[in-house]
Amino acid sequence: MPKPGPRLRLIDVAERAGVSLATASRALSGRDGVSEEVARRVRQISRELGYVANPYARTLAGGASSTVGLIVHQVDDPYFSEIASGVIEVAAEEGLLVQISHSGRDPDYELRQLRHLIAQRVGIILIAGSGYDDPRIEAEARTELSAFQKLGGRVAVIGRHSLGVDAVMPDNEAGGRALATHLLELGHRRIAVAAGTAGLTTVADRLAGVSAALRQRDLSLDGLPVVHCDFTRDGGRVAAEQILRDHPETTAIIALNDAMAIGVLSTLRAHRIPVPDRISVVGFDDVSVAADLAPSLTTVRLPMTDMGRMALTLALKPRSVRPRRRPTGHTLVVRDSTGPALRLPAGG
Repeated sequence: MPKPGPRLRLIDVAERAGVSLATASRALSGRDGVSEEVARRVRQISRELGYVANPYARTLAGGASSTVGLIVHQVDDPYFSEIASGVIEVAAEEGLLVQISHSGRDPDYELRQLRHLIAQRVGIILIAGSGYDDPRIEAEARTELSAFQKLGGRVAVIGRHSLGVDAVMPDNEAGGRALATHLLELGHRRIAVAAGTAGLTTVADRLAGVSAALRQRDLSLDGLPVVHCDFTRDGGRVAAEQILRDHPETTAIIALNDAMAIGVLSTLRAHRIPVPDRISVVGFDDVSVAADLAPSLTTVRLPMTDMGRMALTLALKPRSVRPRRRPTGHTLVVRDSTGPALRLPAGG
């Protein structure tokens, strides 16, 4: 039996797992070409023998790693690019490099990216983007991050509830409440929601805020059309088309992020529906282009660049006994895309 410790070789893990050296390497680096059952067995054996622990533990303990691994859901979404800019600013101040990975909101691919970063011996891992409302989906990521931290790795996340690490928490529920309240105060009652992908905690939290505002006026989210599509500009287009087709009486659309709101505005423009004279539109995040749209977008502002800075700053602090939480706050920014509700004929 090989002895745990610095002298342990990958071939020792491969032999114990009954796989080839190449298969063991792919399994531990998170690359494709290995079944999940085999990969899980190799990882378990490597942990038991201490193989995975020792390489990156030595690097981290010696302070030699100067790389931050940042995993985002959508690399071309301005929300994530602004968060990344904040991470890069702090990294530059600290003399660190940033490696950015893209998960596509696929939890399995995100897990592979996470394992790849660990295999690359990064010193810090940051994950930005919504978690998943089924805790079982995130259980493996939580296990990987816990092991990484125990061996000296630093971790922080943005917008994740259940990974058991330091987190920057966007003000999603309060922001959703602010958007719905704004529309209700303008007289809107025929409101539809372009809700983004079902199963994301960010979507659930923002919908909870909308629901809370409705309840204050004895209304219910159950009485509104809520269309779940991709949390992207194209998803906003698809949601808007469905809303126009199935609920033509709608006077306001809440898009649960600005990317979807941009898609909604594009669809309304294609149908020659004036905004806000016929339909008001709101978004969420206040990405940099929101003020430059025509009409400019009413939205909830989150301090995205600061969120990136906060996350890396948290990860650079000594680890605390309990995970730290940093709320972001929010600001309702009223622009030209919202106005008083159009009075439609009864049944129209």
